[in-house]
Amino acid sequence: MSHQWARRRPSRAAAAGCAALLLALLAPVAGCAPETSTPARFPDVQRMLDTRAQAVQRRDAAGFLASVDPRATGYRDRQRAMFAHLAGVPLTDWHYDLDSTGAFPLRAGESDARLAAKVRLRYRLKGYDGSPVHAVQYLTLIRRDGRWLVSADTDGAASGKSGTRQLWDQGPVRLVRGRHSLVLGGPAHLDRLKDLARRVDRAVPAVSDAWKGKWSRKVVVEAPDSVERMAQLMGSDDPSGYAGIAAVTTGEAGVSTATPADRVIINPDAYEELNDLGRRVVLTHETAHVATRTATTVATPLWLSEGFADWVAYRGSHRKPATIAPELTRAVARGKVPARLPTDEDFGFKAGAGRLAKAYEGSWLACRMIAGKYGEAKLIAFYRAAGKSAIRASSGSAGAPMEAATAVAAGSRPASRAVGDGHRRPARADRTDSALRSQLGINLADFTRQWRAYVKAQLRR
Repeated sequence: MSHQWARRRPSRAAAAGCAALLLALLAPVAGCAPETSTPARFPDVQRMLDTRAQAVQRRDAAGFLASVDPRATGYRDRQRAMFAHLAGVPLTDWHYDLDSTGAFPLRAGESDARLAAKVRLRYRLKGYDGSPVHAVQYLTLIRRDGRWLVSADTDGAASGKSGTRQLWDQGPVRLVRGRHSLVLGGPAHLDRLKDLARRVDRAVPAVSDAWKGKWSRKVVVEAPDSVERMAQLMGSDDPSGYAGIAAVTTGEAGVSTATPADRVIINPDAYEELNDLGRRVVLTHETAHVATRTATTVATPLWLSEGFADWVAYRGSHRKPATIAPELTRAVARGKVPARLPTDEDFGFKAGAGRLAKAYEGSWLACRMIAGKYGEAKLIAFYRAAGKSAIRASSGSAGAPMEAATAVAAGSRPASRAVGDGHRRPARADRTDSALRSQLGINLADFTRQWRAYVKAQLRR
């Protein structure tokens, strides 16, 4: 999504006043200048946030707590605990930016001495993040003795402004480092963290063997203790939307840096239901999303990004297509070969399990067909070309996942689900058509006909 800069239109009275002064003085009028930004209007607030961030970077607990309202005893205790949980986390940057005020309703009579602030947290993990993670916080600020202090971070929840929690907000954090992985989670499940690190360490070389492009070859995994806590890491208070989802990859699609900040977030409930193959496929799929992040833009169709990740995950597998794609196999047996490539709607949360599975299976077969018919190098070239025509996406956040892997019944194929940002440009099909023509020498309509025939041939019993 491209940045869209909005400018407030002056009122008629203000415009008339500026015009009159212009005629009278024949000089520029300062009153017609754009409105001052929020940090400039509240410099004391931004300075407090800067001091608070510096205290985190210096590991200065007293300096950090000096920014917290001493009368907000419960919040102060939680902030003290949160700061302690950060002790082992390898931070290299930590910044707060005041984004706006009036971000959520305050109780009557509180507006004079308080601000409802939307604040953006930016941080990086040393050795892993080339660009920062972005997370939104909704903070209540109070002015005491001429100083702005933070007094709460939950007042916006009633109006749907909960913000995005971090692992250290939830409790103590244990780290497991692998050759290519950094896994963060609660101390009660150390064996799970070690297992995740081992599996990701195996996934990275597998992905690198398939995706020849340059990428960091490092993956950060967050493993919360429950689906409820997973939802909090995604900026939601409703865990029902993540039930059955084994893993989610978050990040900033289309950023220009070589190592965008991605996180693979695990749902322990759904992940534990998968067998060994399912876990390998899920983590390889997610790792493929990390690797292809800089080549993935809003122009990349979901059938391509999800199909490619599944193609990487199953690459080299000797399992038959009918075994990997059972839902689509059953549909073909009933004579219901899909008429079109999967659309974004087919990957939606409310699409239904059957429709969702067929979308992923069909997408995987599309990429498998390209690799088999045109070669793996052409598949990668097409992937890059499909994303190059879009304006680079704006910075994302952990609350806006780019992809999620969905767990199905234990022992069966782990499907995956994409979560888009809702800003797909109408001409994307034309750009996909152009990429197909330039890289494969075929238009979208003919490619679709080839794909339908391929699906029927591969899945016919």
